[in-house]
Amino acid sequence: AQTAKTWGFYDVLFGGNEFKFQREYGSYVMEQILFKISFPAEFHSQTAIECALELHPEVCGRIEEIEKVEITTHEAAIRIIDKKGPLHNPADRDHCIQYMVAVGLIFGELTAGHYEDSVAADPRIDPLRDKMVCIENDKYTKDYHDPEKRSIANAIRIFFKDGSKTGRIEVEYPIGHRRRREEGIPLLVEKYKRNLARCFPKEQQRAIQEVSLDQSKLEAIKVNEFVDMFVI
Repeated sequence: AQTAKTWGFYDVLFGGNEFKFQREYGSYVMEQILFKISFPAEFHSQTAIECALELHPEVCGRIEEIEKVEITTHEAAIRIIDKKGPLHNPADRDHCIQYMVAVGLIFGELTAGHYEDSVAADPRIDPLRDKMVCIENDKYTKDYHDPEKRSIANAIRIFFKDGSKTGRIEVEYPIGHRRRREEGIPLLVEKYKRNLARCFPKEQQRAIQEVSLDQSKLEAIKVNEFVDMFVI
């Protein structure tokens, strides 16, 4: 392996074959970055939570009347966050699509605080989780893997004991997705400002924002000078 071409890397790991790339080198990866803007939740659940919040006004007063919550999703979500049984801590809860959807339906929001034991003890959450079923949609899975789409779709419909049901609410792309940049970037900037305010005095916040939110100034400043701005 030491005398083979490229130090034997191709021979040892790829049976002598070379890498085959989907596209030429460029900016694809940077353009596809997913920003976690709306909810502190595992990314495959982001659109499901958005669906739940849209349904909240319609169902929040009828939680006890719910017979079934049907979550239509993609394979990766089922594999990673379709979680049954006891959830022991916040790390369990933020990787359980049923928990996050239940919180969204009941409270109409999802924050980091909703993963804590005090909220998880709410007697409405676990019974509602038990009424949820996750169904894979082949198109959602296909579009999730499509390099030109990279969707993270979810849909929710709720069925009640009296035979009535809600409309089917579908969200294909989360707000942090490339296809929702126009509405996402202003929210991302607000999140950035909120987090700066948690760490720095007002004058320091202002100085950091003045540089970091102006592309020409950001490109002109030296890296060490920019990093020094964050010293407390």
